[in-house]
Amino acid sequence: MTSTRKTAVIVGVLFLTQTVAFIIADQLITGVLKRPNYLTGVPADANTLIVGGLFAVVSGVAVVGISVLLFPLLKPTSEPLALGYVCERVIELVLQLLFFLMVPLLMVAIGNGLRDGTIAASTSASLGPVLKALHDQVIVVVLYLVTSVGGVILSVLLYRSLLVPRWLAVLGLIGYLVLFAGGVLDMFAVTDVTKGAGLIFIVPGGLFELILPIWLLAKGFNPSSQTVAGKDDRQTVRTG
Repeated sequence: MTSTRKTAVIVGVLFLTQTVAFIIADQLITGVLKRPNYLTGVPADANTLIVGGLFAVVSGVAVVGISVLLFPLLKPTSEPLALGYVCERVIELVLQLLFFLMVPLLMVAIGNGLRDGTIAASTSASLGPVLKALHDQVIVVVLYLVTSVGGVILSVLLYRSLLVPRWLAVLGLIGYLVLFAGGVLDMFAVTDVTKGAGLIFIVPGGLFELILPIWLLAKGFNPSSQTVAGKDDRQTVRTG
């Protein structure tokens, strides 16, 4: 197995890892937030919130790992764009650390204060909706808007580099642009991309993030790509 083939496999695994980890994180945290007056029950849910936050961190680290592994392959196509893709994914990780880890920890601290009596019970009624609204907005900003920007950059680079079939890169470009539009509309309360007709904004990008890793695991990067061909030629020279 060549170095480039190994990269394709690892990137495919990381894509699936970040998707699954984020879904688990969101389900765990959202499950707590949906409960009536949830802050008063947070001490009992502390482990659930912390585990959810850790899964979000795993998702963010996987996203950064993808960009770092792809950088050498994308750099010959456009170094500024490839570097921009890495930087954007680092920003995404930072946002996930700030909101999906810090917010659950804040919730646990408030819940413990309510239990111990160091925080007034009325605080639960006022802060509960605020924290839930903050979580919902973070989902829109991080999952839809920030992710879309990075996805568009990646799709353009994949299209130009021919690392994967162009139809797949086009699917990604369309998917992330549609997702970005949905995120903007969601922010202005025009639609809700998490249910009903709003789910249509997620479908194209979701298909891309499912098909791409499967393609990479099964077929790897396009051998006709000049980037891959040049890298494999250098590998052959070193091992020949």
